[in-house]
Amino acid sequence: MNIKTKANQIADTLDAYYPPEIQFLHFRNNFELLIAVILSAQTTDEQVMRVVPGLFARFPNPEKMAKADIAELEDLIHATGFFHAKAKNIKATSQKLLDIYNGIVPDNIEELVKLPGVGRKTANVVVGTVFDKPAVIVDTHFKRVTYRLGLTKNTEPDKVEADIRKILAPEKQYRFSMTANLHGRKCCHARKPECNICILNKLCSYCRTSRM
Repeated sequence: MNIKTKANQIADTLDAYYPPEIQFLHFRNNFELLIAVILSAQTTDEQVMRVVPGLFARFPNPEKMAKADIAELEDLIHATGFFHAKAKNIKATSQKLLDIYNGIVPDNIEELVKLPGVGRKTANVVVGTVFDKPAVIVDTHFKRVTYRLGLTKNTEPDKVEADIRKILAPEKQYRFSMTANLHGRKCCHARKPECNICILNKLCSYCRTSRM
């Protein structure tokens, strides 16, 4: 079986198994999603969701966030970790949205990654979630799952993204990002993957090797 056939079988299997709507972060608009994803670096989605209601109640849009007192921002997002850098980034990103994009979140990866605190993972989340564009979201779960499945030999996020884009049709990439991520949380755990009950065990390189 060639790698593209395998990737499509895996994507189709996960697509059929998991709910049609998967969201790890809750948001009311594009700006809230962008800020929430910036805050999600090096922490859990659950922790971000505990913090953002208070943050957005105080600073609900780029105009107010750009004018925020940095110490107050740090206090509001402290629980997400790395709060000095994150506060600086969300304030600077808000200002840049106003200065360059008229307060509107860009709809493409090339422009998004120019914003402070926005890497390719964050940009892919935004374009896939709210703009319905092809997106490969490489977080720790996705990277682990795709590596074990044998869909990539790389562990660097940019290289993993490039590998998946080569073997999976654009229209399947965002959905696969979400289902593979959820599969990593539910079954393909970092320390003890549940290979015996995994719906992908017959297609998985790691499962075959671990059974030898």
